[in-house]
Amino acid sequence: MQQIKIFKSVDSELHDLEKTINRWMKKSGARVLSVTGNLANQGTSSGPGMNTFAAGDVLIIVHYEVDASS
Repeated sequence: MQQIKIFKSVDSELHDLEKTINRWMKKSGARVLSVTGNLANQGTSSGPGMNTFAAGDVLIIVHYEVDASS
């Protein structure tokens, strides 16, 4: 049976997101069919004179397959 799993984070935490996804893949035993991602830029987080950028949202969709008996 095909299913999806959605992961959401921010671009400043990509390393943690990667570890979370890889851990889920190993633990679930699912056969991954595809992985798709999107980064939504948030622009600047402050007013004039500041060079700080807000973290962008990251959305990862994993399309996978599991045995129907699971």
